[in-house]
Amino acid sequence: MQRGIRLQSEDARQRRGRMSAAAEEPLGEAVASNDTAILLGLLDAVDANASISQRSLASELGIALGMTNAYVRRCIRRGLVKVRQAPANRYAYYLTPKGFAEKSRLTASFLSRSFEFYRSARKQCDELLVEAAGRGWKRIALYGEGDLTEIAVLCAMGHPLAIAGVVAASARDGVQFLNLPMATTLAALGDVDGVLFTELQRPQSHFDALRAQMAADRILVPALLKVRAPAPAALRAAMAE
Repeated sequence: MQRGIRLQSEDARQRRGRMSAAAEEPLGEAVASNDTAILLGLLDAVDANASISQRSLASELGIALGMTNAYVRRCIRRGLVKVRQAPANRYAYYLTPKGFAEKSRLTASFLSRSFEFYRSARKQCDELLVEAAGRGWKRIALYGEGDLTEIAVLCAMGHPLAIAGVVAASARDGVQFLNLPMATTLAALGDVDGVLFTELQRPQSHFDALRAQMAADRILVPALLKVRAPAPAALRAAMAE
């Protein structure tokens, strides 16, 4: 049996795309950006598949096996990844809480300046807006501000949905986002059918905060944010047995 399970091809293409984009930057910026792309790709891969081998990691990241080993050891030293020995002389890798936070930070940093981000964001926002309309939603809110929110607003123009406004911690009286009202709380925007989550900065913590205000099935999240939704209560109970 091949060691490790290969990741989804789309995820692999996205990781390789990040590195290709980095190679087109000026030398100094490219070195830093490529390092970020490799580190983010590694954290993504470990998060998706704890049993992945270093050889499979190297293949997915498009780098040499020796360099992959160096990055893995670096992540372990920084407390981003933990390693445990598994049966048959294999190893399992797990992201630590610090690793999840770093993955979220790197995702926000990289995506905000990546061309691939704009293409993926537009496609994913369109798909989620189609889903919202298909559910019979008429009025939605956007949660977060920044590039992704701007893309969502532009995409929404082509869908039969009204945007109630934008929820953001920085909202101030009289300030608007692309002519939309802003509020610090979801309740301030009135009744909405659901929320399109568009927060790039610390998306996981903001999503967790939103979950305290609204049921998960009323929140649509673009996959590129890599937010981890909590397991349903029934699943948590089964895992605890």
